[in-house]
Amino acid sequence: MRAGHSEDRCRSGSTAVSPMYIKNHDELISHGNRALRAAALAIAEHTLERVNPYAATRRLAHLEGRTLTVGELTYDLSKRGAIYVLGAGKASLPIAYALEDVLGQHITDSLVIVKEGQERSTHIITLREASHPLPDERGYDAARAMVQLARKARQGDIVFCAITGGSSALAPYPVEGVTLQQKRAVHRLLLECGASIREINAVRKHLSQIKGGRLALAIFPAEIINLTVSDVTGDPYDYITCPTVPDTSTFADAMRVLDRYDLWGRFPASAAAYLRNATPELENPRDFGAHPVHTFLLVRSGEACEAAAEKAAKLGFVPRILTTEMEGDSTAEGLAFGARLASSYGDEAVALIAGGETTVTLHGEGGLGGPNQEFALSAARALTSEDMVVLSLDTDGTDGPTLLAGGLTDSSTLSRARERGIDPETALTQHDVSPVLTALHDAIVTGHTGTNVNDLKLGLRTTTASSKLAQEG
Repeated sequence: MRAGHSEDRCRSGSTAVSPMYIKNHDELISHGNRALRAAALAIAEHTLERVNPYAATRRLAHLEGRTLTVGELTYDLSKRGAIYVLGAGKASLPIAYALEDVLGQHITDSLVIVKEGQERSTHIITLREASHPLPDERGYDAARAMVQLARKARQGDIVFCAITGGSSALAPYPVEGVTLQQKRAVHRLLLECGASIREINAVRKHLSQIKGGRLALAIFPAEIINLTVSDVTGDPYDYITCPTVPDTSTFADAMRVLDRYDLWGRFPASAAAYLRNATPELENPRDFGAHPVHTFLLVRSGEACEAAAEKAAKLGFVPRILTTEMEGDSTAEGLAFGARLASSYGDEAVALIAGGETTVTLHGEGGLGGPNQEFALSAARALTSEDMVVLSLDTDGTDGPTLLAGGLTDSSTLSRARERGIDPETALTQHDVSPVLTALHDAIVTGHTGTNVNDLKLGLRTTTASSKLAQEG
């Protein structure tokens, strides 16, 4: 069995004893309230395991003889044509693994675009690497190859599409007149302006030849089976796996985003002109008519919070899911989250949990950091007792343009920083928190997790965690 599958990475009871995803576990529990920190990491480990799409795909798809079952769908492969597998995104690789394990030699052809550096061990499915969060030539070439492969599909064929969050950068295919470098500039502006993922995607879908349902148009008349995970609050299909589902956004929506964040003057001229001059016939498809498209959501965005609550309860905490749709400025939301943990819930041993995706707005050049790192460091400013910790984690393992997944902070974080001559407030203002968390051994390192279901925000407060954690171990 291959490394990278959630089912391969089995271990006994305590995730705190034998970490699977968090590579620097021992470093993170080397200071502060070690038991409480270990509990937070155990909850994070359990959450990442639960939201890995490999196992979910294997539960959904089965092949017995020549009969393929996918959810409620059943196919007699002796009466069908070719089977293709297409994909792109940060959570697409485990889905590809699962499809390869289920379908094997029944796969006619394939192309899945993955983030550079992901561990790869497919035997049948073709993988190509590209850059994230900013697109590169490798992704552009791979996206064009994907469209060429999609056009091979015919009536009676089945095309599995494993398209997940991150596909915009990994499979860039800008509209005519917009270059890849201009598309990179668009991505950078949207990521830095503080726009939500829905707003970002509304713009990107209208500057792409494959997003907004356009890849599906290349696949038809073949049948499409979408397998995806959600990194968007509310789980809207047209924002999760948008190349192969109809689009609900419009050019007007895209232009409103540029208005709201005052981007027109900074936008590449060709991209701005394309949006302004678009005619109704250039709108993305609103429906696919009678063409067969089936979409299976393997992991919902809210499942990370549910998994965290489940593990927290087993460790003796009272789980409180604050929201699964947190948005807003990371520094402000982190401070509010820490204050709520410190001041609410009486004497409960509480696990305060939130999901969603907070953002960072850059004004000029920022330092090195990410929204989860800022959230965790900002939350530490409100923690008043050694019996409190806050963990903030990007479930895909990459927080912003860094190699860190997030941060784990406590009431000692600020004092330890000042002992080293580090000013946390300046780091937050300059969006340069990665060096701070790294120096304090409060930075979480996972590498690529194989999933992508937004962020996990976790606050623990108790004086009895150590005994519960010890019992589990």
